[in-house]
Amino acid sequence: MDTVLLDKTGTLTFGTPQIRNVVPADGFTERQIIAAAAIAERKSEHPLAKAIIARAGELAIPIVEPDQFAYTPGKGVSADYQGEEIIVGNRTFLVERAGKRILPGNGHGAGGVSEAYVARAGQWLGTIRIADVLRPEAKSAVAAMRGMGLKTVLLSGDTQEVTTLVGRDLGVDEAVGELLPDQKAKWVSELRGKNRKVAMVGDGINDAPALVEANVGIAMGSGTDVARESADVILIGSDLSKLVETLRIARRCRGIIMQNFVGTLVVDSIGVGMAALGLLNPLLAAFIHVTSELAFILNSTRLLPRSSEIGQ
Repeated sequence: MDTVLLDKTGTLTFGTPQIRNVVPADGFTERQIIAAAAIAERKSEHPLAKAIIARAGELAIPIVEPDQFAYTPGKGVSADYQGEEIIVGNRTFLVERAGKRILPGNGHGAGGVSEAYVARAGQWLGTIRIADVLRPEAKSAVAAMRGMGLKTVLLSGDTQEVTTLVGRDLGVDEAVGELLPDQKAKWVSELRGKNRKVAMVGDGINDAPALVEANVGIAMGSGTDVARESADVILIGSDLSKLVETLRIARRCRGIIMQNFVGTLVVDSIGVGMAALGLLNPLLAAFIHVTSELAFILNSTRLLPRSSEIGQ
């Protein structure tokens, strides 16, 4: 493995974004924005939906079911309620669904803050500014992977500005934002086309295509069912330090297997040569065989956890 691709939300962050503030458009209020967004996000499983529903509860806004609901991975959600279309998503999605007539300001969020635009009945209501919290072990885990000679790449559906800021905080080699699920998968396939061994780490529906495409797909234990079904490896929990530990164990295991394999070839080659020269009798052959096998078994015991590791 020489490249590790990392999803942002839910993998490097807690996946529980908090609403920092709400910026209403002219003539609208925060209550109107949250009320509309809560209707659209009522049936969504995205972390943003939980934050919006929670804010609606704080404002004592009744949460009603939409008549129709649709989710566009990597872009946003749309819903119909009493004949009105409600849209919550990124700027591109808003323009696609509602047209340039309600084109909002060109805000990308500053300081790692993302923005979700809200429109109802063809009118832009305002913007919800949200931010997620990095996992405390994320930075050290990325540093450890880089120390192992792995290239780390952050892939996210968030804006490029936010992704770059998060990537800079984490110390990854490269950060790429504004990616749809199929674009993440394309990233993986292009790297594999260059004979790179790729591991993809993710937790959401958006990551499923990339998890399938990678040499090794790794899903976080707290991720969605789709992500876990698409992955080759499932981490118990969401502690990224466990991923680093897994990679180290895998490398140690492969190294010891290769040592035993090469050792077996060397011993057998020496035995065949001695037999060809008439220097090998049955007693000596048995001694060499038993001794070499014992040496390889003892070498393999180095994989057993130490007492200090068991107590952790």
